[in-house]
Amino acid sequence: MTQQTLAQSRVADPILTTHAQGYVSPGKVGQKLFPLAPVNQYGGKIITFGKEAFVRYNTRRAPGAETKTVTFGYEGDPYSITSNALDAVVPRENMNDAQQVPGIDLATDAVDVVLEILGREHEWKCAELARNASNYDTDHKVALTGQNRWLGTSGDPTDDIRTAREAIRSTIGIRPNLVLLSASAFNACETNAAILDRIKYTGRDSVTAELLAKLWNVKEVVVGEEVGAASVDSAFTDIWGDDVIVAYVSPPTGSNRRNKALPSYGYTYQIGGMPMVEKPYWHPGRRSWVYGVSDDSEPVLSGVTAGYLIQNAGAAPA
Repeated sequence: MTQQTLAQSRVADPILTTHAQGYVSPGKVGQKLFPLAPVNQYGGKIITFGKEAFVRYNTRRAPGAETKTVTFGYEGDPYSITSNALDAVVPRENMNDAQQVPGIDLATDAVDVVLEILGREHEWKCAELARNASNYDTDHKVALTGQNRWLGTSGDPTDDIRTAREAIRSTIGIRPNLVLLSASAFNACETNAAILDRIKYTGRDSVTAELLAKLWNVKEVVVGEEVGAASVDSAFTDIWGDDVIVAYVSPPTGSNRRNKALPSYGYTYQIGGMPMVEKPYWHPGRRSWVYGVSDDSEPVLSGVTAGYLIQNAGAAPA
């Protein structure tokens, strides 16, 4: 007899699970770098991409000849998805009748709070992975110092982004389509002399993410505004620090989820059917109805040479 997986043994609430899968956490940009890609196993090998995924192939076929075959990607480092779960609680004090299952509005509000927490944890994981300089080779990272930082007198964001774009293009043959700015890096762009000089003839009186995307010739620029604290006793910090990540990310193929077999800087491997909300149960000790909320997923680097890390861009000149 085949043993059920953890996900299969749960009984989902179909309405709230559908809501959870469509939930978009405001202000979070980690999924831009690491878009969702469904997987069926909690552990395995990351599908990794090298130059072979981008080279030109001869697709001509002579009459009667066998069709050529091509395989993209190879098994790289292992990945392991652990269960990410929290309980959404609806106290009986919030209900008119504690004996009834909470109405959809009360349940949705409770689930949204948990989804926001799970989303922030995912944002932390994405930032820690993308900002780790040891994940990049020497041709795909730079640590800005002194007046070369974007708040410095010599700082030029456009030149730095151009260097990053060329480093990626020369490695994978495709220009990056995404620039992720930390909040401090974006703030630096708003007052940077080189940026303001370049836009003075555009008729725009303020720097926006959309304007920077046009200036830098990338499809999208996003800003990581999210802050977090390690504990209630810790100070809030910017999750994306002072850094910038330039990357080529596989574009969507008709939905928010991606095909992990396509070359990309990264993915979020997510167990099929996630996020999921379980059917509620009454907890007498809590005097509450409880909804189990799970999002079993993990961000992974699948093509790190399709990315470029600019450290300390938004930091004050040393």
